[in-house]
Amino acid sequence: MRLNKFLAQSGVASRRKSDELIKMATTEVNGKVCMDPAYKVGPNDKVLFDGKKLSLIKEKIVLMFNKPANIITTVKDNEGRKTVMDYIHNKVRVSPVGRLDKDTKGLLLLTNDGDLHQYLTHPKNEVPKDYEVIIEGKLDAKDLKKLSRGIYIGYKEYGKAKILNNNCHKGRSTIIIRLRQGKKREIRRIFFRLGKKLLHLKRIKYSNITLGDLKEGEYRQLTKNEINKLYDI
Repeated sequence: MRLNKFLAQSGVASRRKSDELIKMATTEVNGKVCMDPAYKVGPNDKVLFDGKKLSLIKEKIVLMFNKPANIITTVKDNEGRKTVMDYIHNKVRVSPVGRLDKDTKGLLLLTNDGDLHQYLTHPKNEVPKDYEVIIEGKLDAKDLKKLSRGIYIGYKEYGKAKILNNNCHKGRSTIIIRLRQGKKREIRRIFFRLGKKLLHLKRIKYSNITLGDLKEGEYRQLTKNEINKLYDI
């Protein structure tokens, strides 16, 4: 088994992310730093990540967490800021699937299943993610056309979204918006380019899994049926 796959199936991260981590000299094989993601791990090899011995996971789990604002989506933070892992008290080691930026609330998945992590985050799979957005003002026909066609959001990137619901009341609009790519801070960049002040941003659905009534700051384990739904797009 390749070293990157070994890390993924040990619950460290997706295979793609494991490639990056290995090249950052985080991984030892038999007492020596290994920076080759393609290294073939043998049955008697001892693999350490950040000084901790790894072993292939036997139980694959997925957690759904309702992330509060002002929390960093990472396993650890060198600046000592509060992370999502401060809320997760689970015996099985898991890592976040993708990211929600610090100020964004809502549905975040965490898992120790590297293959699922890879599937959900790879751009080619275009896994849908729905967000609840509140802005000042409203979107007109011209704005909606830009969103469906694609709007330039800087750094040689275009943001594209589908509007599922759009209600304006007392000068503010509540919008349900769907993304399939998920570029960094894409929704915030989209509304900035449209000249709209964004007041609230919350992810409410990932693939076919909805946040429901899970309270902010709490998490629960997905059932096998729910995990299967993640693939059903």
